[in-house]
Amino acid sequence: MSFRSIVRDVRDSFGSLSRRGFEARLSGHHRGKSQGAVHEVLDQCLVVQDSCWASLPPELLRDVITRLEASESTWPSRTNVVVCAGVCRSWREMCKEIVKSPEFSGKLTFPVSLKQPGPRDGSIQCFIKRDKSALTYHLYLCLSPGKLTFLSNGKFLLSAKRIRRATCTEYIISTNACKITRSSNTYIGKLRSNFLGTKFVMYDTQPPYNGTASSQPGKISQRFYSRKVSPKVPTGSYNVAQVTYELNVLGTRGPRRMHCVMHSIPASALDAGGTVPGQPENLLPRSLEDSFRSISFAKSSIMDQSMDVSSSHFSDITGGARVADAEDDEAKERPLILRNKAPRWHEQLQCWCLNFRGRVTVASVKNFQLIAAIQPSAGVPTPSQSVPPEHDKVILQFGKVAKDMFTMDYRYPLSAFQAFAICLSSFDTKLACE
Repeated sequence: MSFRSIVRDVRDSFGSLSRRGFEARLSGHHRGKSQGAVHEVLDQCLVVQDSCWASLPPELLRDVITRLEASESTWPSRTNVVVCAGVCRSWREMCKEIVKSPEFSGKLTFPVSLKQPGPRDGSIQCFIKRDKSALTYHLYLCLSPGKLTFLSNGKFLLSAKRIRRATCTEYIISTNACKITRSSNTYIGKLRSNFLGTKFVMYDTQPPYNGTASSQPGKISQRFYSRKVSPKVPTGSYNVAQVTYELNVLGTRGPRRMHCVMHSIPASALDAGGTVPGQPENLLPRSLEDSFRSISFAKSSIMDQSMDVSSSHFSDITGGARVADAEDDEAKERPLILRNKAPRWHEQLQCWCLNFRGRVTVASVKNFQLIAAIQPSAGVPTPSQSVPPEHDKVILQFGKVAKDMFTMDYRYPLSAFQAFAICLSSFDTKLACE
């Protein structure tokens, strides 16, 4: 049997599994809700147990998925890898073992890849379509990287909807292209601005690695004590980043100046051997019980930090030597700060210019490039001390290419979700910054 025929048979078997599950739901519709749900699960388990692909030898299964991962490297053919992960549990575990994260493979395969860091050696090229009438924004993956002929060719990744309120503006981010609401189980986060549109806070449904507590306890409690609470509905809203635009007090013409404080990414992630801790294994939030557990853990973390501060203060009074160690730990846990790369003034064109390497073709005040800012503790580098190469690389670039069309290229340590939220902040009107 050829390799292509194996993949074709797997896809056909997976399709029959979905159809039989649908038939089981229809046949159990006249019974009670709990009885129908139990029969549905049992029927689906029997289908998986009886499948000839579920008992495939591990050595052969590893060879099939490895060859499939190597051959189907681009979309839409990469759908076969996702289909193999949905056959049964053994296939899913094997796919999770073989298919690497975007940081090492540079590929977006599963939905969880949208919240994992981008590649280290390159960038993932995407584009954003804006619909002014519907106040929506859709993020797509470029299927032909390096070319600007993508206006009608791309794989959908994320969507956002702009909601104007009296004192702020919110951008609801979802994995569904049409249903963009906080009540949907496809909701993964949001972006909120202040009244002037100069400060934006990025919220995630999953807590960051350092256990930062939610900034909206009232709304979470309201969700918990409602009559109908589904484990699939997001139960938390965690502050993971903050985007700030500097005020233009003198009103001089020039590009915007922005800073991004990534609370969920430590500054040590850009060092040699550094990593982004706390990467999620699932895109959707965890169960309701785990959400309660994460909130209580966040509170205990804050209490432990306050106790550490008190103990370090006591050591400082008694002349202890723990202050230096506490400062080292604080430097390691300092969040990553991004700033926009300063453009240069072009005398002939009479405008500010940045090298977007052909990815941006229309001049706009929204265009920007983000690089890592030098931490205050490191000080200003001397002429003999050059800036580390990792801090000089463009981590995120965003720019206009046509009417309501923008490119977005990101790399490590940002994820697609974080990069998309930062780019959404550039769409907002900022009269105090221009």
